[in-house]
Amino acid sequence: MNHILVEKATRNIKDILELSMKHKLTSDALVIYDTKNGLTEILYEAYQKALPNAVFKDFDTLTKSEILELFAALKPNDLVVLIQTSNFRLDDFRIRLHLFNLKLKVIEHMHLYRNDETVWDVYINSLAYDKGWYDKMGQKLLGVLGELETLHIQSGNCDLIVKSGLEIPKLNTGNYDHFENIGGTFPIGEVFTEAKNFEDMNGSILVYAFANQQFEISYYDPFKVVIENGLVIGFGENAPKEFKDIIELVKTYERPLIREIGFGLNRAITRQRPLGDITAFERILGMHMSLGEKHSVYKKAGIRTNKSKFHIDLFLQIDKVKADNRVIFKDGKYTL
Repeated sequence: MNHILVEKATRNIKDILELSMKHKLTSDALVIYDTKNGLTEILYEAYQKALPNAVFKDFDTLTKSEILELFAALKPNDLVVLIQTSNFRLDDFRIRLHLFNLKLKVIEHMHLYRNDETVWDVYINSLAYDKGWYDKMGQKLLGVLGELETLHIQSGNCDLIVKSGLEIPKLNTGNYDHFENIGGTFPIGEVFTEAKNFEDMNGSILVYAFANQQFEISYYDPFKVVIENGLVIGFGENAPKEFKDIIELVKTYERPLIREIGFGLNRAITRQRPLGDITAFERILGMHMSLGEKHSVYKKAGIRTNKSKFHIDLFLQIDKVKADNRVIFKDGKYTL
């Protein structure tokens, strides 16, 4: 066991519990875990140190009915932590949704096996709850993105223009003061939105990584992706076959639409030392977008949430981002 990582994880988890979740360390909590991965074991030990009064249960030793009984015994505003090598499944039962319906707070660590041992320290560092940074930059981005008329993304020799404004941005920065549901998947650190009108998104961008068909991240030399009326219509000569195959797969079922426009805020995650899990890696300081019609946060005419299939993250090489005439991101840093 890496005791240095355990101690660092314990400090970060205590901050999440007290500052983000507003959970007293001595209050009731239920931690469900497994023992299939070294990173899972580090988090398990850290939560034992951070939550001395919590009940700890090994998922693989419980039946579905036993797990549901544990949930039912909790009171509203009690805490549930899920530490998952992969993703706990109870048939088609959606655990986190059920917990939120019970008015429980939830911290979820998932797909930990995708993070190689060489980046376990990156994952632990990414759990640091930098409240001042997240609150300040989250609110600044919320204001700027919500009010702009034109978003201009400069990416090498590529320019992508989004006119007619963006949808009301959403925050994933650990502040749940005005949220119905408290908690979610950690690590955190993101502000996301999408174009109000997809047809007003035109130009091209450079992509250096994307989610592949194995739900892992594929990295390549940056290649151009051409967008017209919100749709991917072409790509540069150096675009990898793997990406072309994904485009064709998406087109089999739905339009290759660009939906989510995400701004990552987690300064512990870098392109040089990336995390293997997509949900964690998309918090990286920088920008990502989603390919495909699936983005249930925003309702759009002609797109049925229960019918849309693909939400494939694309990670962008960015030189500069402008909100109207104001530079908000340049040379790898936010300038707000």
